[in-house]
Amino acid sequence: MPKVDLRPSKCPVCGTEGNAGELYPANFGMEAFNPEVFSARRLPDRVHYRIVRCSGCGLVRSDPAAGPETLSELYSRSTLEYGAEIPALKATYGRYLEKASRYSGRKGALLEIGCGSGFFLEEALRMGYAEAMGVEPSAAAAEQAVPSVRAGIRVGMMGPGLFENGRFDIACMFQVLDHMPDPAALLDQVRAALRPGGLVLVLNHDVESFSSRLLGEGSPIVDIEHTFLYGVGTLTRLMESRGFSVREAGPALNSYSLNYLARLLPLPAPLKKAAAGALAASGLGRLRMTVPLGNMYLIAQRPADREPGGGS
Repeated sequence: MPKVDLRPSKCPVCGTEGNAGELYPANFGMEAFNPEVFSARRLPDRVHYRIVRCSGCGLVRSDPAAGPETLSELYSRSTLEYGAEIPALKATYGRYLEKASRYSGRKGALLEIGCGSGFFLEEALRMGYAEAMGVEPSAAAAEQAVPSVRAGIRVGMMGPGLFENGRFDIACMFQVLDHMPDPAALLDQVRAALRPGGLVLVLNHDVESFSSRLLGEGSPIVDIEHTFLYGVGTLTRLMESRGFSVREAGPALNSYSLNYLARLLPLPAPLKKAAAGALAASGLGRLRMTVPLGNMYLIAQRPADREPGGGS
């Protein structure tokens, strides 16, 4: 288990610390800080930090939360646990890449932050992009990439100078931004890596969705992996504060297998495992559904006519 450094979190939109009201008290133990818990798409366990809502802008965040060094180590040692879901993920992410592509006539260089095994990089090349590169902290996940995209994956965390300025036409982040310890700094790095007029495509959980509001603390998105939880309004404000123009945003439709949907049910873990096991044994678990299940998308653009300034 890594050394855990819990730090007060700062609202990336307002720039304030402490100006927030508690939604849910913390319920985790230090044993939660292990690579298995921080691996993508594991069985949700409803363990979380203290969850607060900013009094200024309404952004929901974990406070305090693990610092960047702790998170970097955990994610570097995490594993890929969602191989069976890759066809559904390709369908979902490809649908929104096609939507984003309408705002640009170029299908040049694409960057994905948090690219896992590179399956979406394969999809982007299939859709006509000339180049697809990725950043992935998990060495185990990156090692599973096929040779056609493996050489384009940088193992580690996104950081300044990792790519030359203005290289990419579009940057994609799928279920990534809510895991970041400093989303404002990440967006500044993304902006620098984009050409003027380049696009950002984001998909992540929507804390204002019906399912999130209905389930409250029982929602699978209230999780120790999530340092920030956005709604359309708060994510729009964050993007605009970093110099982006938001072109489109709203609820997202996701494609899931019945196996994965069973894992999200608000039931005790033994019952969820039993349901998933029954679906897998019957073969029904492989059936895919496209549903509005508490996610959102946002498409933003780096202005083409001037260098955008960062927000506070």
